[in-house]
Amino acid sequence: MKDITSASRRQFLKSTGATALGSTFALSALPNITFGQQTDVLKVGIIGCGGRGAGAANQAMNADPNVVLTAMADVFPDRLNTALEALKEEHEDKIQVPKEKQFIGFDAYKELIASDVDVVLLATPPSFRPAHLAAAVEAGKHVFCEKPVAVDAPGVRSVLASAQKAKEKNLAMVSGLCWRYHYPKRATFDKILNGDIGEPMTVYNTYNTGALWTRDRQPEWSDMEFKMRNWLYYSWLSGDHITEQAVHSLDMMSWAMGDVMPLRAVGTGGRQRRVEEKYGNIFDHFAIVYEYESGAKGFHFSRQQADCANAYSCEIAGTKGNAIVDVIRRNHEINNGSKWNYDGELNNMYQTEHDELFASIRKGEPINDGEWMANSTMIAILGRMVAYTGQSITWEDALNSDHQLGPNIDDYSMDMNWEDPAIAKPGLTKIG
Repeated sequence: MKDITSASRRQFLKSTGATALGSTFALSALPNITFGQQTDVLKVGIIGCGGRGAGAANQAMNADPNVVLTAMADVFPDRLNTALEALKEEHEDKIQVPKEKQFIGFDAYKELIASDVDVVLLATPPSFRPAHLAAAVEAGKHVFCEKPVAVDAPGVRSVLASAQKAKEKNLAMVSGLCWRYHYPKRATFDKILNGDIGEPMTVYNTYNTGALWTRDRQPEWSDMEFKMRNWLYYSWLSGDHITEQAVHSLDMMSWAMGDVMPLRAVGTGGRQRRVEEKYGNIFDHFAIVYEYESGAKGFHFSRQQADCANAYSCEIAGTKGNAIVDVIRRNHEINNGSKWNYDGELNNMYQTEHDELFASIRKGEPINDGEWMANSTMIAILGRMVAYTGQSITWEDALNSDHQLGPNIDDYSMDMNWEDPAIAKPGLTKIG
């Protein structure tokens, strides 16, 4: 493992939250949270110690005055060690992870969940999420669950079952679909759902961005390690970028529609710029149309191509007006004869996720985001399915599909020889 300076560790930790927002809005000071007389220590464990996982752990430590990190799990020792050192610099007294609680390997999640943690943060590549979530809920743990929550329909059905079981066990399940924890968007979508623009009839949403990171192959890496370290580019690990990244925009579409699921979808996509072998088997652009029972339609465009115009927004046209939520321009607007713009408090939505998670645990009123986070993930998966096949597919057929993209959770190993699904060819690719 390369030596990492204190300054770079701090930057690594800070970047895990704010980088995803870029400079889209200024972050306000973190709120003061009072938890009354409850002084029981909440022990936290993290599964997946990359950038987002370390960021989630940092926010968890900020969320509650009496919380400690006691266990960490990852398949890569260097990722765990980097995150651990960065977290120690920020929260020296709250990071209590002895060597015996630093779990490594594909089965490390089982060891962490079997330890005495109260809250589990799930931040691995999304292909692992359904099994990790099921194990955490079965063991009676509260969960913070990064997006997306699955890469295929069997995974979504597993998450829906875990969400129901969490309700029955009175366990918290907070989603990493972070815009639902952003004050400006909460205010805007509340107005939409309260009828300020009438009935939504069209929802145009985008996530057009540039190229993302890659990690060069090292001589000592197996094929599996190379793929795991570049997991974004393999559909069976990430779900493709419409699922892994653009799910944020599709979640806003679903939010605007009152979380009513579409009847069907049709669309297209392809691979124009990222054609080299190192980019695995995913597409670099999608265009999807979702149809709703009300007659409304959702139009989704996402792209990961360098040197192109970017767009990240959700625009809703209703029977009485329209709404604009533009992430890049920091615009939250309602037009219905008069114009409303959000001018209230700004917040760090990543921090708010954890503030509200831990507050709900303390109050004995646990938040459960399970159903809508699974459904928003499935909307993205449906979009991928229609783009890959070139077919129109109904929501019911997609959700009931038995097509599983990757290996079973217990079959993973660093020396396994997993054959990637072929790059999809619309009109030829078949997905059950």
